[in-house]
Amino acid sequence: MRLNYRKAEWGKHLWRPLIILAQGGLGSMAKMATLGDSFNKMLTPMRILPLVFLCLFLGGSSFAQDKKHDPRNSMFRPIDDLLPGPNSYRTASGAPGPEYWQNTADYKIDVRLDDATQRITGSEVITYTNNSPDVLTYLWVQLDQNLLDPKGIQQVTESTQFRDQTVQEWVSRDYTAHFPGGYRIQAVKDAKGNALPYTINYSQMRIDLPAPLAAKGGKVAFSIQWEYQVQDHAKRGTRTGFEYFPKDDNRLYELAHWYPRMCVYNDAQGWNNKQFLERGEFSLPFGNFEVSITVPADFPVAATGELTNPTQVLTPAQQERWKKARSEQKQPVLIITPQEAKDNEKSRSAATQTWRYKAERVRDFAWAASRKFIWDAMALDLNGRTVMCQSFYPNEGNPLWEMYSTKAVAHTVKTYSKYTVDFPWPSMISVNGPVGGMEYPMIVFNGPRPEADGTYTEQQKKGLISVVIHEVGHNFFPMLINSDERNSTWQDEGFNSFVQYLTEQEWTRDYGSRRGPALSIEDFLRADHGETICMHSDEISQFGATQYGKVSAGLNLLRETIMGRQLFDFAFKTYCQRWAFKHPMPADFFRTMEDASAVDLGWFWRGWFFGADPVDIALENVTQFALDRQNPTENKTYAQSQEEQRARNISSIRNRTDVKEVYADRDPSILDFYDRYDKYAVTKYDLRVYNRFRESLTAEEAAVLDKDEFFYQLNFRNRGGMPMPLIIQLEYTDGSTEELRIPAEIWRYNNYSVSKALVLDKELQAVQLDPHLEVPDVNRENNRFPQAMSQKTFEVYKPAERGGYNPMQLEKLMKEWKD
Repeated sequence: MRLNYRKAEWGKHLWRPLIILAQGGLGSMAKMATLGDSFNKMLTPMRILPLVFLCLFLGGSSFAQDKKHDPRNSMFRPIDDLLPGPNSYRTASGAPGPEYWQNTADYKIDVRLDDATQRITGSEVITYTNNSPDVLTYLWVQLDQNLLDPKGIQQVTESTQFRDQTVQEWVSRDYTAHFPGGYRIQAVKDAKGNALPYTINYSQMRIDLPAPLAAKGGKVAFSIQWEYQVQDHAKRGTRTGFEYFPKDDNRLYELAHWYPRMCVYNDAQGWNNKQFLERGEFSLPFGNFEVSITVPADFPVAATGELTNPTQVLTPAQQERWKKARSEQKQPVLIITPQEAKDNEKSRSAATQTWRYKAERVRDFAWAASRKFIWDAMALDLNGRTVMCQSFYPNEGNPLWEMYSTKAVAHTVKTYSKYTVDFPWPSMISVNGPVGGMEYPMIVFNGPRPEADGTYTEQQKKGLISVVIHEVGHNFFPMLINSDERNSTWQDEGFNSFVQYLTEQEWTRDYGSRRGPALSIEDFLRADHGETICMHSDEISQFGATQYGKVSAGLNLLRETIMGRQLFDFAFKTYCQRWAFKHPMPADFFRTMEDASAVDLGWFWRGWFFGADPVDIALENVTQFALDRQNPTENKTYAQSQEEQRARNISSIRNRTDVKEVYADRDPSILDFYDRYDKYAVTKYDLRVYNRFRESLTAEEAAVLDKDEFFYQLNFRNRGGMPMPLIIQLEYTDGSTEELRIPAEIWRYNNYSVSKALVLDKELQAVQLDPHLEVPDVNRENNRFPQAMSQKTFEVYKPAERGGYNPMQLEKLMKEWKD
């Protein structure tokens, strides 16, 4: 039996249509499964009739329009060529292997801050444990303060030019060029006090050991004495420095990478001793810290770890407030009040005081100190453990800081713990100072403040909340899940930006997050910079977009669209649990996500992380198919309607009026049979053939043939190059909608062109691709069929009409007018 099919004009219900499913099933939409074996036989062979049909092609970007599929370069081929092979240290599942190891470094440090000269003087004893299977003959130590040495590698290799500058910019340039930055190493000695030979190569120092350090447990202790000048952050901004307050002649210090720190030695790279060029952050081993910080007696100190001598540095009233804060879980308790901070600003104690902090299983240590500090704290119950959430800030930070900082700290610790692994330490501090945003174990530096009059914009408010969430979040990535920031920044910034997005969305409903949703990365993809996520941090010009934005959007895409929340959350948490207090590499993440979810994501890693192709999936056309049931009445009626609707050329249209008479009008004798023949009339012969066809059908075949269903073929083109799942919203003529979700594997046989045939119960009115903005598509104009008219506005205004007030100031001003 032969069945004929024709393409029908979409949107005109001429008869009952039928369509053939193409490229696999559609789950609940796969209605062909209900037709039975007999009907499957009916469908083969089939013939498409070349009848007139409507097929609207949508415009789109030029990305990859002419690309042809090459199986050898399929996005869905295995990514073994991009990943290191598994071994006994890092398994094929993505988990640490049975022989995984990591070295540790313990520190005992004494440091002194001289506020009069803004100078740091310190000494440390480092106990280094070699758990590797390798014998080590030398050690590498990071000297990150050498970033500020005028002859340092960052200064020497920076591309510079003369250009128009503000006076302030010129002053900053001059300050940087003449600032006496960098470490002054005074001594490096072994445990017996003997000098150890060392070599300084810009930001790295090699210490040559007098005897080889044994593998699998060998220990060595050595000491370093140093000093350096702290820079004015306003003139040379880095991750550390001081802020000067001229109105009360005070400074606020935020001190980071202030001591010589051990490099990481691991199984994947050996010594991680790449030079510090400022952008790439730090790779550090875990260890325990005992730090004594000597400051002027009127300087409160916030630091990594727990304060071990509170009775020596806090007043009795402050100790009582601290005790109260340890049981308060709703509102922060003021340990140092705003008035006490104002009074303290006037103090100029000549005495000193030593604050002692202890921290276990951390990879770094930072601290802050100032006479200007207000201090508040509250407790967070985290699965039966108490985490003290705290903030240190000057009066210039209020009212924003007293309202939001500590609560944002607590919210972040709790939410990140839910999505990753429980926060393991007893304290978490947010400090307001000159550094806009930077993270260290149990302490972060955050910059946003309100206006001088105490008002603030919504952007300033969200700026504070978001930066607190982001920097506190870094205590999970990389302070806990300890990736190499300098070589794989995205495992730090990207992962953190993603969980920041989840945390922001749990702060207030529909929080306006900067990164995370697909829309947030579309402009970057549209610009086609060619930079990939898996590039070295110091080689990337579009740093924020690739390392923060594209990664967070990609993970959100995995969670919401490609994997689904349940599979993603389990796999992501598994990765965090496997690599907490360890040093994960990119392959460990890629493998764990697949291992814990049973989702093949090789195409996504290849395209999104290692590739730079944009996303542009076009819904090129939609065609309605109708089944030719061989009914002559239906067929000829349809053919006649198509002829009547056929577009006429301009000559034919004009000749209707311009050519007043044709020859046949003057001489009808030239008209013959074919001029009088009605080719659309149904003949007895037509009816006889049709009746014989119907009589040949079984009852089952006739029932299937007469089903009242609609069938459409949707054609898609991957114009951008990056495959994506197809999220399709079907809009019916009765006003209802239905959604289809097709995994990205539909592209596995052809990276650039696929089609989907649908069996529907109702007539289509429109089709919308990606209706919920899940995919970062750079050209959404080709996502709808038929294409919708876009609507935009433009503005006419006088520049002088725009005021310089924020909404809070305007409200005060209007109240004054009313009064």
